[in-house]
This record gives sequence, structure tokens and C-alpha cells, in this order.
Amino acid sequence: MITQSIHHPTSPYAHGNIEHYNALGWLFKRCTLLLPTEDRLTLISSTFSQMPCFKLEECTAAGCLGFYGYGVFLKTMISGWGEVEWHRVFNFLCSFTNLLPKIKMAVTGTPGVSCSLELQLRLFCRQVLLDPWPGKGTLFWLTRILKPWPMVLQARLLFILYGPLMPDGTLAWQGMVEREMSHSALWQMAGVIVLLYRNLDHLTDWTTDTMQTILEELIVFPEVWHMKNVARLFVLCGDTVCYSFLANKLHNGQLLDVSRLIVHIILVCEKNGYSMNMVVRMVHQVCQGFNNTSERFAFIQRLEDMFSEVTMELIEIVTAGNHHEGTGPFQTLRSLLQSRAHFHAKFLQMFLQNE
Repeated sequence: MITQSIHHPTSPYAHGNIEHYNALGWLFKRCTLLLPTEDRLTLISSTFSQMPCFKLEECTAAGCLGFYGYGVFLKTMISGWGEVEWHRVFNFLCSFTNLLPKIKMAVTGTPGVSCSLELQLRLFCRQVLLDPWPGKGTLFWLTRILKPWPMVLQARLLFILYGPLMPDGTLAWQGMVEREMSHSALWQMAGVIVLLYRNLDHLTDWTTDTMQTILEELIVFPEVWHMKNVARLFVLCGDTVCYSFLANKLHNGQLLDVSRLIVHIILVCEKNGYSMNMVVRMVHQVCQGFNNTSERFAFIQRLEDMFSEVTMELIEIVTAGNHHEGTGPFQTLRSLLQSRAHFHAKFLQMFLQNE
């Protein structure tokens, strides 16, 4: 009955089965209270290894709730344990599931080729470790999962864990390159980036430069992302993350890239109804980072030139393709012209208020 309800999420037994794993967690917790941590984990392993639903790539049933139930059990079981014990739990899970070799296979292979493995890793890490523990708990497990890998692979792993999915349930590796993704599709990835940024003061293995590198790697894999997806991700991350990213690129002399990204952020704000005040504050912050007035003017001039370049690119697409009002390129062109006007109005308003 347990296996049957795990494999049928809509079954009337499914909810009760999840409650069963919560109760099972309490039972294990109380019955093993006097045992050392290693013995308690060994007992868990001997019990859960008997069912394929709790192991990576061993259950092929669609919609299986095994990982979710395991997450409920584990959270109940180890709630109140110290950080040292949590490290032991993570090492136990790596051994129990052969997690690290499977992650290595996924992040070093061609994206999308091992789609089943990618989705299994996503489900296991999210349902067993990350999602049951909001805030600090998520941060702990996430950093344990990311830590063994170089930054370029951390970026790919973040996408496997939190990247958008296509309608068929596979990861949108090519979707990020070829088409605009929705606000909701990018929300989870933006949330985890913000979580890491907000806790950099408490993390020994991650710094602002580390996150900059991870983001740089993220938005060019497997190829350079669609520019509106990059812009939408940074809008969702907020002005602190966005300014940090832009300031670092300016420090490295990438004025052209910064200008293009800002123009598309302005466009995304217009199309999706976000406040233009965030972009105005961010551009003002960027201006304050220059040493003198001439450098600030050069930056504003470059931004205006980029507005013109992107406008001309869209005009060429509209005219070459004989697009009419109401089509995608035409709507984008209209949104760009409107966004330029709204941005300039807000920018001038800011300066007039400061006089």
C-alpha cells in the first residue's frame, strides 16, 4: 500500500502516506535517541535501501513521491541536530545514493543528453534536502551540494537544480538561448541567487567575485542566453545583485556589455510592468562609481547609443520580415520606444528632485 500510494499522487492514500513518513521520522528519532549518529544513519540506510523509490535512478514510475516522503522523514528525524551531525547526514546521503559521481556525470556531460539523470538529481536534491528547509537550512544543504565543484560546474549545477523546465518536463537548456522565458520560469533561479548573495558574509567559500564568476558562466551555457532572459533574471534578482554584477563588468572595461544589458533590463521592466525606479537607481549608482564627470557622460552617451542600436536592430527585423502591428517584433519595438521615454522621464525627475 505504501508503494502504491507513492506512485499515485492523486490517490486518496497519498496524503496519509506522506503523514506516515512524518510519523516514521518521529518514531526513528525516539527509538534511536541513545544511539550514536553513525548508528542512527546506518539504521536509516538499512531500512530505506529496501525500496527503489528512495534511491537515485532506481524508480521509473512517473510522479513517484518517494523523494518527497524521504525529505519529510529526514527533516523530522534530524530536526534539532547540530551542524556537525548535519555534515554527517550529507556524507551519508552521498554514500547512500552515489550522489557526487552522478552529479559529476551530469555537470560535465552535454546538457540535455542525460535528461533523466538531470531530473533525478533535481528531484532528489530539491525534495530531500533543499525545499523542506527554507532559509538557512536551504543555504546549508545548497552549499554542501555546490562546494565540491569548480565555479563553472557550480553554475551548471544551479541550473539543473533551479533552472526553468520545458513543457515536456526537461530542463530548458536551449530554451534559455532560443526564446524568451516567463517571469515565473526564472523565479526560482533568481531566488537561490539572491539567497547566496545575501549570505556571503557567512560563507567562507563564496565571495562577491565567486558569485560574479558563477553568474557569468550561467548566462553563457550552453550558449549565450537570449538577452531578455538575462535581463529578466537580473530584474528578479533585484537591484543589489544587478548593480554588483554591472559594477564588476564596468571595472573590467565591459562598457558595451553593460549598456546592452541595461537597455534590455529597461525593456523588460516596461513589458512586464516592473517599476522603472529600480533601473533609475541602479544607473545612478553606476554613474557614482566613475571617477569624474567626463567618465559619467561617456557612460550615459554609450547607453543612449545602445538604445539607438537596439532600436535599429528591431526596425530591421520588422521591415525585413514584413511584420505587422501585433506581431512579436513589432510589439517589442513599441515597448522599447515606450520604455526609453519612461526611463528618461524618471531619470530627469530624479535629477530635478535633487536640485
